Amino acid sequence: MTTAFDFKLQDKKGNEVSLSQYKGKVLLIVNTATGCGFTPQYEDLEAMYHRHKDEGLEILDIPCNQFGHQTPGSDQEITEFCTLKFGADFPQFKKSDVNGANELPLFTWLKSQKGYAGNAYDEKLTAIMEDLYNKSNPEPRKKDDIQWNFTKFLIGKDGQVIERFEPTVDMAKVEECVKQVL
Repeated sequence: MTTAFDFKLQDKKGNEVSLSQYKGKVLLIVNTATGCGFTPQYEDLEAMYHRHKDEGLEILDIPCNQFGHQTPGSDQEITEFCTLKFGADFPQFKKSDVNGANELPLFTWLKSQKGYAGNAYDEKLTAIMEDLYNKSNPEPRKKDDIQWNFTKFLIGKDGQVIERFEPTVDMAKVEECVKQVL
């Protein structure tokens, strides 16, 4: 059986990191952006991380530039922004694709475990968001693809996906679920 711990990511410097080092921890895997309307969620994520890291929570930050090109800059510039503006000190990985031909294998697996259930944004915005995405990416989004920045996957201590949270889900609800899993 595949688990999140079977995957590897590249850190900001391009070094391979095995997620097996997080075995026994609860993970919140988030695709992030530095210039998005959801970017202030970094503050909530950082606060949650500090409240629960000693209980076994790890937040894995994977910057992504696929949504309206809202994550410009190098990995170093992204890290500096997140550290200076939000004090983020949870693990941040290399900027990567989460949809399409070059998506991280981790995200292929995550999406296969918890598909898109709707409600990523207000119904009136659906056409606008789809248009923004399709203008920025060579291939259209598939049914279960990530809809926008700050989609979150909650992973249990056994490495299995427990929940998927779209970017508009209230962070208090995300934290409540995290606390239950911890």
